[in-house]
Amino acid sequence: MKTQDTYRGDSVSPRLRFALIGAGGIAQAYAQAFAQSECCELVAVADVRSEAAQALAEITGGKAYDDYKTLAGNETLDAVIVATPPKSHPEIACYFLERGTPVLCEKPLCLTVAEAETMISTAEKSNVLFTMASKFRYCDDVIKAKGIVASGILGDVIQFENAFTAKVDMSKRWNSDAEISGGGVLIDNGTHSVDIIRYFLGPIDAVLAVDAGGTQDLAVDENVKMFAKTKNGVTASVDLTWGINKELPYFISIYGNGGTLHIGWRESKYKLNSSPDWTVFGSGYDKVASFKGKIENFSKTLRGREDLLIKPADALASVQVIEAAYKSLKQNLWQPVIELNNVAAR
Repeated sequence: MKTQDTYRGDSVSPRLRFALIGAGGIAQAYAQAFAQSECCELVAVADVRSEAAQALAEITGGKAYDDYKTLAGNETLDAVIVATPPKSHPEIACYFLERGTPVLCEKPLCLTVAEAETMISTAEKSNVLFTMASKFRYCDDVIKAKGIVASGILGDVIQFENAFTAKVDMSKRWNSDAEISGGGVLIDNGTHSVDIIRYFLGPIDAVLAVDAGGTQDLAVDENVKMFAKTKNGVTASVDLTWGINKELPYFISIYGNGGTLHIGWRESKYKLNSSPDWTVFGSGYDKVASFKGKIENFSKTLRGREDLLIKPADALASVQVIEAAYKSLKQNLWQPVIELNNVAAR
């Protein structure tokens, strides 16, 4: 069994050995991130599509498998990343957790709260590290913005806006198959939104989600507006779409009674009410850097050098909020969100 203490001694290898389960589109970003990392390396890839696993392994220099259990039986690993469609996350994650292998699981964590609780409970019983990967929490500009907001210079937060709005053809992607994805844009990009809102504003009390219709004749939601009331009294608004081409310059905007802050794709800045000028504090979203941040935060936590940026309680909360949001979507009513206190402290 590999606990966090296993990695803290002087005899540990300089780079932790990771395997990637799933060789889809997101795996390409992981491959680039591992290539830039000095603390961990990608040594194996598994995918039921053997050609996809082989293609990625040739890029990374690792070994390819068409079955994750065969990979587990043949490789000495320090951790795995689960990057398959969400329906398979609980089965794969629990398999590795029960073998004592730490797991970083892609978002959405899973399809139901019950599944999330099972995954977290399995990690606790096995005494191994487990959490969810949600890339925007590792974006440098987002981290800087959290510090600016926490400093109080923007005053009290009055409004919070988040938008993930890009027109994407989802008709042939697994994301539009609710059986394996759990839903559409609300569970896919909305999981990012929930994590971002909780990062800046704390726990969410209630949500209202509205389906704004579709343009691609998908079987899942593709245009959704969501509102979230936080326990500290702020209402956040979220704009999610795969079907409308909105080229918005900023994906997070925070409005305080002392100033305004924008986090953008190419630039991030804030302006105080007392100043006529904007202060630029970042150059925008860097996808590979964010993925590198994910794997390195997980690796450094294993070695006792950092704390997880996204804890299991955050992962569980993301599923609880999205589950409540889908209830709201069906009933057109605000839905309460109940975060379990016994998990929140983990």
